Amino acid sequence: MIISLFSRATLAVTLALCVSWTSGASAQITTRDRYASLVVEARNGQVLSAANADETRHPASLTKMMTLYMLFEAMRDGRLNLGTPIRVSAEAASRPPSKLGVPAGGSISTETAILALVTRSANDIAAAVGEALAGDEDAFARAMTMRARSLGMTRTTFRNASGLPDPEQVTTARDMALLGRRLIADFPDHYHYFSVQYFAHGNRMIRNHNGMLRDYPGTDGIKTGFINASGFNIVTSAQREGVRLVGVVFGGSSWPQRNNHMAELLDDGFQRMGVRSVPVMASAAPRVVAGRDPTVGPGPRRVRVQTATRPATQGQPRVQNVSTTRPVATRPATAPRPAASQPDRARRPASQPATQSRPAAAPRTPVRTTQPPAAPRAQQVARNGN
Repeated sequence: MIISLFSRATLAVTLALCVSWTSGASAQITTRDRYASLVVEARNGQVLSAANADETRHPASLTKMMTLYMLFEAMRDGRLNLGTPIRVSAEAASRPPSKLGVPAGGSISTETAILALVTRSANDIAAAVGEALAGDEDAFARAMTMRARSLGMTRTTFRNASGLPDPEQVTTARDMALLGRRLIADFPDHYHYFSVQYFAHGNRMIRNHNGMLRDYPGTDGIKTGFINASGFNIVTSAQREGVRLVGVVFGGSSWPQRNNHMAELLDDGFQRMGVRSVPVMASAAPRVVAGRDPTVGPGPRRVRVQTATRPATQGQPRVQNVSTTRPVATRPATAPRPAASQPDRARRPASQPATQSRPAAAPRTPVRTTQPPAAPRAQQVARNGN
């Protein structure tokens, strides 16, 4: 009885501390001078909550949402397709991290560029896309600004394609929410890229910086960002019971604080829309199928992302990797040797089949074995991409 009372008291104290910490973190982010937020219903733009929604903020890597909008538009117009090579110039390759690291003069496919922008938030690839679409990044930034204004983003100005620091590159929470809604509505055939959690590039498995995809039930995109001048930013789309919300948060002091606050805002938004609360859910990781990228350049791979029918083991994606084993030539034996007295001591690679010599009169087909590929090592999250 005493133990039971003690356990209940401990649980009550723990819950109280968790509630206190959560409310304290929420209060802390809302008092920051860079803070802004907005939650809207995606279909009609109904505002469910807002704070400093029209105050200018630095977008950081949320800029890449507009870069992708321009790229998707070029694909829709027939100027590019998923296989079109995008060359990485020396200027683009010189961009600081977060980056994919394609050498100057190399190329990647348009699909690889999309995946690199969505997951790794690659600044070098953003610059390369801008050069491919407009000749140089400055011209592309002007085109981005003009297109943003035509969409109704009246307080947004772009100076580069990546979101790297520039004092004149500004936006608002309301403009970013509008851009998120337009990406969903205007490009239903391409929006699914924003929900990709991993993709294979060469011998690396690159993970999406957006932790909301794994941690918040119903999330299907869109983008995160960070520079010192902005703090930690995010635009999130989430669906429950046929209701889709788009939320924006600027000015977090850390990515966990930003994500927790976004979750609170979305929970409140869904409640206002009459959608019931959802308990923490373990989302199934996507299955990633790696294949060769036929485009010019140093060894990237194309991927096809499919929804897994069941969660992958320990949250890791299942990678289908087909490997072949070369046959090993055997030398004819001069005389049979008993296996017990003459063990085979030859050192062979793990991927090579182990064979044992037999008398020439009784040849035996060597057995082939295939070693499963090692699990991909988690990539370090680069600073500009959180």
